[in-house]
Amino acid sequence: MARQQHSPEEKPRLVLEAIRGERTINEIAAENNIHPNMLSKWKRESENQLYTLFQDNSSKERKAQKAREAEINDLYAQIGKLITQNEWLKKKSGF
Repeated sequence: MARQQHSPEEKPRLVLEAIRGERTINEIAAENNIHPNMLSKWKRESENQLYTLFQDNSSKERKAQKAREAEINDLYAQIGKLITQNEWLKKKSGF
């Protein structure tokens, strides 16, 4: 059985409905063919990440930070590769 994909528009609507508490999570989940544990997980994640809506960081800054982190990871990978090659050459040359 393939996993059901939920749209980004659908998830917040369901989470808001669960947060309001007018109906139980089980009722909302049954109506929308979602497992109650998944809906509870979405609710918990949204409550933990809600503060990010009010931060001053713009999306451009977050994207730039992610790009810098990716570049740093690539550079560390390249350094590791070069160190390995250097050690191999030292071993083969007899130093």
